[in-house]
Amino acid sequence: MNLKKVIGWLHRWLGLLSGLPVFIVAVTGCCYAFQAEIQEWLQPYRKVVPGASAPLLPSQIGRIADSHMPGKHIHGIIYGKPDRAVQAMYWKDQAYYDLVFLNPYTGRVLQVKDMKHSFFPWILEGHEFLWLPPAIGRLVVASATLIFFVLLLSGLYLWWPRNKAGKKQRFRIKKGVRWKRRNYDLHNVLGFYVFSIAAILALSGLLFGFDWFVNGAYYALSGGHKMQPYFDPGSDTTAMPTDDLPPVDRVYLQMGKEYPKAEVVQLYFPQNKRSAVDASANPDASTYWKVDYRYWDQHSGKEIPSQHLWKRLSQANGGDLLIRMAYDIHVGGIAGLPGKCLAFFASLLIASLPITGAFIWWGRGKKR
Repeated sequence: MNLKKVIGWLHRWLGLLSGLPVFIVAVTGCCYAFQAEIQEWLQPYRKVVPGASAPLLPSQIGRIADSHMPGKHIHGIIYGKPDRAVQAMYWKDQAYYDLVFLNPYTGRVLQVKDMKHSFFPWILEGHEFLWLPPAIGRLVVASATLIFFVLLLSGLYLWWPRNKAGKKQRFRIKKGVRWKRRNYDLHNVLGFYVFSIAAILALSGLLFGFDWFVNGAYYALSGGHKMQPYFDPGSDTTAMPTDDLPPVDRVYLQMGKEYPKAEVVQLYFPQNKRSAVDASANPDASTYWKVDYRYWDQHSGKEIPSQHLWKRLSQANGGDLLIRMAYDIHVGGIAGLPGKCLAFFASLLIASLPITGAFIWWGRGKKR
């Protein structure tokens, strides 16, 4: 058996093994690609008329939101652009995830939304876990993604023309041929054209799937440093406050001074007396990688330097930048709306590959 036959056999059976997970991941990826734009369009309560006064402070927003969420504990607050509603987040592991949308100038509650049982979070669960228990689903999706990347490489080898006569037919889908040949061309030709984008989507997806992959990539790009994931830096419970302001209000006002042009400012309430106040400022609401992450002692009001990868952008090394950019690369957002469109159409083509590949396999079985 020559090398091409071996690789063809491997390509066929790995494709059958991973076909269904790859199809689901690709289709859900298509559905999720424009979730932010779709929600802006379908949910008018996300927009407000900018007020003449300054937005309400986090503690004020929190008290109003709490009155609509009995029995639940506020997690954080998101301030957007002047014409955007402020969002109060209520989250507790697998128990609940809710958003309360409020007018930041008047405090009027515009909408209470159960995010845990909404359409796009449901789609995201399919994309990440195939709607299986997270520990199982993440492993299945990551394994299927790794197999898919191997399929891309083996598919490129099988597609590569061996002579000049075969070059022309590798780049176009023939017209006026039988269905079986048309399906074969759809698999081979479209598979070639989507190869580069599909490889980027697969590799960026693996950063979310396998610890060994993300740790290895971080080690290589950071110059040999070990990745330090997020942890609460903590507050000094013996420190005395310097004013009467609630900790989140103090941090919010400080962030406003330092980031007057930020399009998103996010604050997390301390969950207990030993927790720090987490805050972040994003200059570009359409992406996530440029965010500055900051931490403050809730008692003394002093800033706490970050000891993990979520820090100020100016302090990020190569490994930090990779983790920061992973999501924006994966959804195409790092290249703006054209990048999202490219990722969307690439995901559609990726979803077609398991189908056309299965028909090729089925057709060969029928022939025999």
